[in-house]
Amino acid sequence: MEQHKPVANIDKKREAFARALGVMQTLRSDCPWDAKQDNESIRQNTIEETYELAEALIKGDAKEIQKECGDVLEQILFYAMFGEEKGQFDIGDVCNAMCDKLVFRHPHVFNPDGSLISEVGARNGVEVGNADEVSKLWEVVKQKEKDGNKTILSGIPSSLPSLVKAYRIQDKARNAGFDWEKREDVWEKVKEEINEFQAEVNNMDKEKMEAEFGDLLFSLINAARLYKIKPDNALEHTNQKFIRRFTYVETKAKEQGKMLNDMTLGEMDALWNEAKESGL
Repeated sequence: MEQHKPVANIDKKREAFARALGVMQTLRSDCPWDAKQDNESIRQNTIEETYELAEALIKGDAKEIQKECGDVLEQILFYAMFGEEKGQFDIGDVCNAMCDKLVFRHPHVFNPDGSLISEVGARNGVEVGNADEVSKLWEVVKQKEKDGNKTILSGIPSSLPSLVKAYRIQDKARNAGFDWEKREDVWEKVKEEINEFQAEVNNMDKEKMEAEFGDLLFSLINAARLYKIKPDNALEHTNQKFIRRFTYVETKAKEQGKMLNDMTLGEMDALWNEAKESGL
């Protein structure tokens, strides 16, 4: 198992966190815009900031990731302030609830009182040897949690993007033991769904075509999961690749004094292949 270094410069980090709390509290008191915000008014901002962080993560840009982490943290501090003003909870409650949950869900690492278990191997009657076993344990423990999810799939947010939601549904089912015995077996299911979709295409039944296309996408996401590929990441990399190549085609066409609509498909394909060969 990969060993991670213990937290360093903890006092410096506490100081920085305290500064962030102070700055946010000052803005809440002294800035007209910050003073008028509430849960609903910044909800959309939170969604946008989360997507911007996700984009920075896809690009692997450390400086952007740092910046966007700060923007997301700002949203969290806002919600904690709103909760504190209403006498509901504060940022300390948020942090403690998170820690309590993580301690409870990691009985192979922590004792119930939060102290660290020192011995290696079976811990508190729980033995886990790899990340997959931890994931399965996670789902079992969550079912025992007070106010936890009543069913395995009930914890998946309904508002998740469909691609991500499908992956999470399948992953949670896997942790409960509902999965293919051999990952290679998934390809028969993919072929079956392709054939069923093609049959409805031939029948020109739009409603059934949509249903079967959904089944096909679900099976492909299942295949991605089994081969340790995050489909959302994979698709976004392809989106960015298409943008780069299509922009190259458009730029080259303009250099030739042409508009894309005036070019033949063969001419555009030739420029596309140029972009591909150049590494775009």
